[in-house]
Amino acid sequence: MTGGTVLTLVLLIGALPWLRGQDPARTVLRALFREREADPAALAAIRADLGLPTDPLTGAWWWLRGALRGDLGTSWVDREPVGPEVARALGVSATLAGAAVVVAVAVAAVLVVPATYRAVSRDRPLGLAAGIAATTLAVIPEVVVGIVLLGVVALSWEMLPTSGWGRPEQVVLPALALGLPAGALLARVLASTVDGALAEAWVATWRANGVGAPATSAAVLRRAAAVAVPQLALAFAGLLGSAVAVEQLFAVPGAGRTALRAVLAQDLPLLQGCVTALVLTAIGVAALGGWAHGALLGPARHTEADQVVVPAPAGRPRVTIVLVVGLLLAVAAGLPRDARGVSLAERLRPPSAGLPLGADALGRDVLARFASGALLTVGAGLVISVVALLVGVTVALTARHVRAGVTDVLNAVPAVLVGVLVTAVTGPGLLAAATAVALVAWVPLAVHGRTLVVQVLATGVVRAAVLAGANRAQVLRRHVLPAVTGPLLRHAAARVPPVSINVAALSFLGLGAAHDSPEWGAMLAESLDYLEQAPWTVASPVAGLVLLGLISASATTLRAAPQTTRPMRSPSGTTPVRR
Repeated sequence: MTGGTVLTLVLLIGALPWLRGQDPARTVLRALFREREADPAALAAIRADLGLPTDPLTGAWWWLRGALRGDLGTSWVDREPVGPEVARALGVSATLAGAAVVVAVAVAAVLVVPATYRAVSRDRPLGLAAGIAATTLAVIPEVVVGIVLLGVVALSWEMLPTSGWGRPEQVVLPALALGLPAGALLARVLASTVDGALAEAWVATWRANGVGAPATSAAVLRRAAAVAVPQLALAFAGLLGSAVAVEQLFAVPGAGRTALRAVLAQDLPLLQGCVTALVLTAIGVAALGGWAHGALLGPARHTEADQVVVPAPAGRPRVTIVLVVGLLLAVAAGLPRDARGVSLAERLRPPSAGLPLGADALGRDVLARFASGALLTVGAGLVISVVALLVGVTVALTARHVRAGVTDVLNAVPAVLVGVLVTAVTGPGLLAAATAVALVAWVPLAVHGRTLVVQVLATGVVRAAVLAGANRAQVLRRHVLPAVTGPLLRHAAARVPPVSINVAALSFLGLGAAHDSPEWGAMLAESLDYLEQAPWTVASPVAGLVLLGLISASATTLRAAPQTTRPMRSPSGTTPVRR
């Protein structure tokens, strides 16, 4: 499956010029000599000089044959070997991702370790505090964290450089921007695993034998770390592919930014090398995470069937409703206002009674543009989520087991990387960005639905129906579909905010909505030049994206899980044990 995935990517990337309906020689000629006419002699000279293929299959085969020998070809634009450029860019991205992982581990430790010790000492679940903090921070987009750090730490406090690469201090801000949300996500995984470990029988046995809270806490955290290590490996691999926005924000010459540059310049060999290197690195890191998972579990990996499963608790709908209503009120206040009117006399005017959120660089009403942008950003997220739900349910209904498959491979592909490939074919645009996000948005729903479908198929009711003569179509229609529709609907609704954020991220990179569009990502990219002079122009789209993150967080924040076993006193009346 891994080899097939890489080969498919190589073929798709190799076919990009043909998929776009363009001759590669014409693309190279336009990139190198914009004023030169594309006459047959010039095109023939370009083909002979660069050895351009005549069809996508031949081109992909030539590239793959060279790649196996360590030759990734020659850049169509720079005329330099691609291999050294890809190796340098991948090294930069790996360094940044490694620094972000260090930040993530530190954040997760701060959020989870003290809470675990308190939970063990008090003989109770982990509680809400760590979960709420982790969930809230985890859903804030990395680029938003980066903009806040850029505006406060680099511009206002002048403590760290705003951009560049090569000095240790230039690593700090982009690593924090990537590592803070990743650390919060890791803390969520650890927190749920800690609660499950606390409910296992061995914890009660340790307490009954007088083992202290420090030793028990360390054992519980080791158990949780065994589950978190593969997640950490996936986070590292995901940071390699999804850090494009942060690399672009801080001008970090990593693999993601290099791939973005290759797309915009139609430099196919460079794009091919970057994407293949990212995919292979992600696969290797994921395999390493699986090995570390088994090593940390030790003998316990053979007894996973005896582990106590803590049921998933309910969410908190009131907070979600309040946040959604707040966003709707802001949009309703801005929609009647003029979002297109240009007034140079009002240029960069600060917030006032007439302009509640101020004016942008062209004197346009920021509140009006915020409201119009919400329709584009959130509207695209809604449409994509509906499509993803339909596709996810359809794919899930074909499941017969829960073993990993193609969907699990696709689940690790960042939407930004898919956006880079899609826009290489279609060109930038909001429809292209929405298509790219939709291509991966269905995968989590399909993975979730697959698990639900297999669980329902294993129930006694379904088995009885099969024994009574019901075929698979009847079982799916009468038993499986009604059982999985509700959970998947709630899952799809909770994914509307992150899907909308992915659309905005592609627009921020210049791959989505036009630069003068009120879409929040494009609006944010357009306002960055005025971050220090007129911060209110940036604050509006940032606030919208943060609000989307908080809505997602509130929709998925969990109450403390009910204990699956109840504490009781030992015969001595002093040591709690669990039944």
